[in-house]
Amino acid sequence: MHSRVSNNRLSNSSFASRVAGLLLAMFASMATIYVASRLWQEADGRAFLVKELDKKIGQNQSAVSVDDTLKIISCREQRKKLAAIEMELDAARKEGFVSKQSSDMSNDGTHPKKRLLAVIGIITTFGRKKNRDAIRKAWMPTGADLKKLEDGKGIVVRFVIGRSANHGDSLDREIDSENRQTNDFIVLDDQMESPKEQSRKIKSFFVHAVENWDAEFYAKINDDVYLNIDNLGAILSSHLDKPRVYIGCMKSGEVISEPNLKWYEPDWWKFGDGKSYFRHASGNMYAISRALAQFISINRSILRTFVHDDVSAGSWFIGLDVKHVNEVKFCCSSSSGSICAAAG
Repeated sequence: MHSRVSNNRLSNSSFASRVAGLLLAMFASMATIYVASRLWQEADGRAFLVKELDKKIGQNQSAVSVDDTLKIISCREQRKKLAAIEMELDAARKEGFVSKQSSDMSNDGTHPKKRLLAVIGIITTFGRKKNRDAIRKAWMPTGADLKKLEDGKGIVVRFVIGRSANHGDSLDREIDSENRQTNDFIVLDDQMESPKEQSRKIKSFFVHAVENWDAEFYAKINDDVYLNIDNLGAILSSHLDKPRVYIGCMKSGEVISEPNLKWYEPDWWKFGDGKSYFRHASGNMYAISRALAQFISINRSILRTFVHDDVSAGSWFIGLDVKHVNEVKFCCSSSSGSICAAAG
């Protein structure tokens, strides 16, 4: 009996020793891993400091001072933060929150790029080549003169069109062929060309324009409107002091609530019992400042549209701190002083 108890004690003691040994080995391994990881993390820092030390010695300085050491460490931390910010900026750019323009500097990297005065989008569609040719002959420069207008007066002019519902069909090919000859189109590849898509097309134009050109103003004009570019430039320049401005021939209009009538507004009930649209710029022509175009680009996915593209644009700004300018010279007519005229 005594022998059995003694054996049990020896067995328990041996088991306890093995457990203690195992735990000790685990803690030792963890400590080794921790120390090794710290040493590994600090290895880069030490190597960097050694390089700096060598540079200092090469410059006849015997040692790196405490202040220099702290500056070096701070510099490394700032570089890490800058790399992280650049990654976040790249992600924001992909989501449309930042302009895709690569730089605000000139090609030689020494001078800031001069901001354009305006980007004008002439809204056109399939089967309207005669209108486009008439505009090219009347007021829109062609060929090298188009570039001269941009460089000399800071104004970019382009026709704006989407893609056919049947991508790559004869309609698309005709536009591509015309553009190869004139090089004066903005082709919105992701936007279907359709009367029902007009409001979304206008939104896509502003998004495209603000992402590709840095301008003070972005203007929309129809392809049956004749424009005096010099007078437009003068009017826009007079509003450079306004950071958020919406310029146009302001109007209102009846909201059509009967489904069988033209321009039926499915959301007619949102405009109240008076069935009248809020004040907005006429769709023939209007201009918005850079900040508003950026607002459209950033919020493109949540800005809703209505049946009229001019009403849609007006709705995007109605709740913002925006200066609405009722510019009578934007009322395209034959009246004296108007800078534009609508054909027909």
